[in-house]
Amino acid sequence: MTVRGPQAWQVAAFALVVGGTVGAGTAVLDAALRPWQIGGFRPGAARSLAPRPRAEADTTLHAFGSVGTGAKGSHVFTIRNVGDGPLTLTPGASSCSCTIGEIGGATGSGPEARAVVPPDGTAPVTVQWTGKGNGGPFRQQVTILTDDPRRPEIALVVEGTVVPTWKAVPDALVLPGITAGGGAQGGVTVFTFGATPPTVKAAAIDGEDADRLFAVSTEPVAADTVAAETGATGGFRVNVEVRPGLPLGRLRRTIAVTFDMDGEITAEIPLAGDVGGDLVLAGPGWDTGRQALMLGAVSGKAGLTTQLFITAKGPRASTVRPVVRETVPASLTVRVGEARPVGGGGSLRIPLEIAIAPGSGPVNHLCSESGPPGRIVIDTGHPDTPSLTIPVCVSIGP
Repeated sequence: MTVRGPQAWQVAAFALVVGGTVGAGTAVLDAALRPWQIGGFRPGAARSLAPRPRAEADTTLHAFGSVGTGAKGSHVFTIRNVGDGPLTLTPGASSCSCTIGEIGGATGSGPEARAVVPPDGTAPVTVQWTGKGNGGPFRQQVTILTDDPRRPEIALVVEGTVVPTWKAVPDALVLPGITAGGGAQGGVTVFTFGATPPTVKAAAIDGEDADRLFAVSTEPVAADTVAAETGATGGFRVNVEVRPGLPLGRLRRTIAVTFDMDGEITAEIPLAGDVGGDLVLAGPGWDTGRQALMLGAVSGKAGLTTQLFITAKGPRASTVRPVVRETVPASLTVRVGEARPVGGGGSLRIPLEIAIAPGSGPVNHLCSESGPPGRIVIDTGHPDTPSLTIPVCVSIGP
């Protein structure tokens, strides 16, 4: 048997059919995997060429130095649109209520505020702050939201130091060695912290007869003194002179100085000391620390009897002739005893018989917030201490 192979024309035809089929499949596969294009246009390229905003800030940090407590400050940041599409800015969160962001050209208010910045345009953003607390480092920020996908938010930061609006050095005026005859004097320096120098409008001391008992004056302080106090921008000196006639015992008053510095401010400075002289008080209920007669709680049914002594010293001791002018409460009675010499040096000791009669009505003068102190007021006859007011801490119950 004879086996014949395919003829040449048959081989050629088979190759043509197979080659065409494989070629067509390859073309279809290539068309499916390769993005179509017409000339130089590609769909992906169209998306990348769409206008987009691009946000940039000249700076995002402002160091303001120092600001006084309660004082206000502000700084303007600039946000630029360096893209080729409009940039939308809206206010975001702030780190505390003392920082507020305002965007220039924005429409609306609050969270609805919105500013549109054209390509190559700028928008000013104002950040405001108020110094709060007792002083120290300050750092707060406000956030601006953008529609730039590269930079969806910009944090703007302000930092510095909060200092008091004013400060007294020392913080209280303590006058040592005060006598009823006067002569004591002293002062404090008030430093201020703010853009405007202080202008003093008034200075006074509280309490009865303050104009008669004290002289208060103010004067500017030298520039080098202000410069030596960290953060201070101005200041003045408060001088106090004690005149004759202060009552013996503890001195506790307040110096009030009103000055203008972008608004009216009143600085209150404690004034303290112990007033001595030729008259000295002593006795079983006398508290030298509080400079008061401590009678405590007294039964209205039983009443109370005690003693207090006035010792008069010095060359004018013989002029002392105590006369009781007032007692609070009214149920408190005081009888002045006979003066007797003590110590052989010309001093006199004068007893005061103090009594609360049985059957007295209830009162509260325990020297507390709810019970102000009572008092015994005596005209002494002494030229330096013509009047002596003795605080009395007492309550009368059933």
